[in-house]
Amino acid sequence: MAAVKPIEPPIGVELSRNPDPNAELAFRFLHYLLMMREVEDRIERKLYRQGKILGGVYVGRGQEAIPVASGMVAEPDDVLFPSHRDMALYLIRGVHPRQIFAQYMGRIGGLTRGRDGNMHMGDIKLKIVAIISAMAASVPVAAGAALALKYKGKKDIAFVFFGDGATSRGDWHEGLNLAAVQRLPVVLICNNNQYAYSTPLSKQMACENVADRAPGYGIPSEIVDGNDVFAIHESVRRAAAHARAGLGPYLVECKTFRMTGHSAHDPANYVPKHLWEEWGRKDPILRLEKQMLDKGWASQGDLDRVHSDIRREVDEAVEWAEKSPYPDPSELLDNVYEKPQTGGVE
Repeated sequence: MAAVKPIEPPIGVELSRNPDPNAELAFRFLHYLLMMREVEDRIERKLYRQGKILGGVYVGRGQEAIPVASGMVAEPDDVLFPSHRDMALYLIRGVHPRQIFAQYMGRIGGLTRGRDGNMHMGDIKLKIVAIISAMAASVPVAAGAALALKYKGKKDIAFVFFGDGATSRGDWHEGLNLAAVQRLPVVLICNNNQYAYSTPLSKQMACENVADRAPGYGIPSEIVDGNDVFAIHESVRRAAAHARAGLGPYLVECKTFRMTGHSAHDPANYVPKHLWEEWGRKDPILRLEKQMLDKGWASQGDLDRVHSDIRREVDEAVEWAEKSPYPDPSELLDNVYEKPQTGGVE
């Protein structure tokens, strides 16, 4: 199949009529917010329901501002450790929606070439490390990557993403302690969506905020509105500057809400109805679009065109992925085990 080229988001308007430098940034934010939402909606609400995707499906509906804002802070050689609700990180790094759909459908066009499904994907060339299913387990691995970067004298840093529930696990605390003691260049980003699967925050931690855990390790932290893409961007920029300057790790807690069940098979009946209504009004996409209209950065026609372009692009990506073949069983063990070297000393 033809090589897949990454997508550069179109700006969508003549920016000359928008002297505010945030106008272009807003359109880039909007592109990735909408692309993540549309890709995940197709995965969860169509392809999964049609039986074209097997296994678990986890999406970040309502949380898109966090990976979008953070991913646009990261430099190309920074190492990313996404969680299962951070699809935008892949898009920003240049993974094409075609590859994502092929990945979820087990086709060779996916990042694992059909050897694994759904969000278990990464690309070392793009400095994206595949998720570890026990989300907190990525934190000590990210600390290890940051230790390697520090040892090599690089100014690159590691970004690791996790939910509120992960911060109640031992491996999260072990990773945080290592990062703090060694003053490692790690930005820790908590997607605090109020529920660890079906366990509300108040039932799994006694402190009020995840950020309250940071002082015990002697590292700075801050809390940010997880549905405000501009606020997150500024917060993560501060955290990244801190880590890049050699001052050690920095924790950013993003307060948001999971506008869906834990996974595609979870109706989330345990969530009080008023929370859906309350957080639905705080949707990060609607919020950004209102800001763009209010500030004169865009017209409604501009926004409609961005929506239309995203839907067309995703339609084409799904069609491409469905034409991607399944892997050849004879290649099952390729790139799994290291092949023995010929010659040399045994």
